[in-house]
Amino acid sequence: MLNTSEYCGLDWKKLMKGDIIIVEAHHYQVAEQIVTSLIASIKQIGRGYSISVAGESGSGKSETAKAIAEILEANDVGTVILQQDDYFIYPPKSNDAKRRQDISWVGPKEVKIDLLNSNITAFCKGATSIDKPLINYTLNNVKTECIDVSDSKVVIVEGTYTTLLDDVDTRIFIARNFNETREHRQKRNRADSELDHFTEQVLKIEHKIISTHCAHADIIINSDYSIFQNAQD
Repeated sequence: MLNTSEYCGLDWKKLMKGDIIIVEAHHYQVAEQIVTSLIASIKQIGRGYSISVAGESGSGKSETAKAIAEILEANDVGTVILQQDDYFIYPPKSNDAKRRQDISWVGPKEVKIDLLNSNITAFCKGATSIDKPLINYTLNNVKTECIDVSDSKVVIVEGTYTTLLDDVDTRIFIARNFNETREHRQKRNRADSELDHFTEQVLKIEHKIISTHCAHADIIINSDYSIFQNAQD
């Protein structure tokens, strides 16, 4: 496997429009451990392999997913990343307005989970391309893009509610709550509207919802970035 020092200092700032993404040494270190534990199964399986990375806002989902993808690619395992953020029913500004109008809107129903499931299933069955939504943060709209996945063996899906997806081979959950991630969210250049009192209410609701998801994960990344392999029945 690779020495994680090869990745230290790389600055991945444009993984997703609207955020600053910086993959740091601890992301690569935990990704190295995860890839080491999964790569034999990934290479032996006779179809596409799917991984989900879930956790609360600012927990490091995007960075961890990117680090895993980079290490897989360096081991000749083609990888594509899908972001749950692209699968929201409404674009960011519209979704924020709907939440402020009706706080009960917060939760998995905001996301096109069925479409995300469908895209993952198609990938695992050998699809060479996927039609997926694409959020434009600046224009506040949703378009459709066709991505080429013909050279990819693994799809990594990252987002708050991705543990709920059906066709996932390995579920990863980052166990850091919204209080622990406040500084990280600020570092990621979140707009003022995303850091106000109302958003704190949203984060509390999300925390209540996804705190139960940890039990369904195969791999848990603790707040200190140590790893726990969750025994599944």
